[in-house]
Amino acid sequence: MQKIIFATGNAGKMKEIRMILSDLEVKGQAVEILSMKEAGIEPRIEETGKSFVENAVIKAKAVAAVAQGALVLADDSGLEVDYLNKEPGIYSARYMGEDTPYSEKNKNLIERLDGVREEERTARFVCAIACVLPDGNVLTKEATIEGRIGYEEKGENGFGYDPIFMVPAYGKSTAELAEEEKNAISHRGKALRAMKEELQDYFGR
Repeated sequence: MQKIIFATGNAGKMKEIRMILSDLEVKGQAVEILSMKEAGIEPRIEETGKSFVENAVIKAKAVAAVAQGALVLADDSGLEVDYLNKEPGIYSARYMGEDTPYSEKNKNLIERLDGVREEERTARFVCAIACVLPDGNVLTKEATIEGRIGYEEKGENGFGYDPIFMVPAYGKSTAELAEEEKNAISHRGKALRAMKEELQDYFGR
């Protein structure tokens, strides 16, 4: 069975990733997707990139350097709030400190937008996926989902900033959407499906 190591320790991300890539096959066989911890790999990764793509590539290369010969995927994703000059952006996970609960981060963003009109609360989730192939070549994909910042946390299905990210077409936050609905429209879902097409082509060679 082909194994893919995904450079994350985030349980919420791994759940989404496995759902989205569940039908990825190599010569008719399912692919096993392992987190870094499951693969016994925990390299020190310094996210020094200036963009989501650069950071995703840094993560994927760091893991690939340890798991030599393995196919490695990594993502870098975050929230851009237009009114706040696209903060927290690439610093989304580190915003207010990596150990700060997202309930506090979400509360802070809502407070910073206090009094801001609905049409000015535009935001987007961005996700970049990087893949380091066994031959060392690197593939990248990037996708977004547009929305607005809500006035309070809503929903319990997502993680991170999901409870405050409203999707106007659904009238719900991404934390209120069913998993299948969210994965169909999310930044991570779009980027992973685009990468999946590349991998199917690669495995089919």
